[in-house]
Amino acid sequence: MLSYRHGFHAGNFADVLKHTVLVAVLDYLGRKAKPLFYIDTHAGAGSYDLGSEFAQKKREYLTGIGRLWDVAEAPAAVSRYLDCVRLANAGGALKCYPGSPAIARALLDGTDRLILFERHGNEAEALRRWAVGDRRLTVREEDGFAGCIGLLPPPSRRALLLIDPAYEIKSDYEQVVKTLAAAHRRFATGVYMLWYPVVERARVERMVEAIKATGIRRIARFELGNAPDSDGFGMTASGVVIINPPFVLGGQMDEALPWLVDRLSESGEGWFRSETLVGE
Repeated sequence: MLSYRHGFHAGNFADVLKHTVLVAVLDYLGRKAKPLFYIDTHAGAGSYDLGSEFAQKKREYLTGIGRLWDVAEAPAAVSRYLDCVRLANAGGALKCYPGSPAIARALLDGTDRLILFERHGNEAEALRRWAVGDRRLTVREEDGFAGCIGLLPPPSRRALLLIDPAYEIKSDYEQVVKTLAAAHRRFATGVYMLWYPVVERARVERMVEAIKATGIRRIARFELGNAPDSDGFGMTASGVVIINPPFVLGGQMDEALPWLVDRLSESGEGWFRSETLVGE
């Protein structure tokens, strides 16, 4: 039985990394007029009320987006991300956090398509309510790992696939590799973005090595941590793997990540990683 609810964690430091990268990628892909397919395998509820019982239980947003909300200047990639979050808070106060579907919907135009998978019944129902009225959006209450493969390649031959499961099932670490490999076989020129938590470093590195072993080329990795790796419980960092990253993305993250470390690390122990896993 799936129990994960992203509302507990919306806007935390891991979301800051994931969505800073997502905005940068979508901005780049949006430069072309040709329609884009945005596919999200684990879409969640779409958007999150930070005053809700879920968000207030752990208040993780206070150490993520909450620390950035009032900044006047930021690196370009972070500034664009903050623009998206502020757009979802028209009154000027931080009350709502846009999830990945909301960020994509705000950045994509009328010719683009968004296909959103969510297996969790309550989250899927919230997602359907959030998506009402936007004909670009399709919500599918099913397994996103399996469902995304049949959508590739899209008619426009342009797609961004975001894979960001909760990893509450340990087999997800193997499943994400299988899904990336299968998707890439069908559509080698698509852009693929994988988010992961760093709870157990050895498990993460096994996953990364398995991705490299697929033979896929052009892979980058970015991580943001607010504490050193630990064998204890809890997420100390998170990361994003990108297949076919925009050529400008590495430079953008090299500027953004040190800045984010300075503002988000808990006790001066923050760190970042920006690297090419596999070249051309």
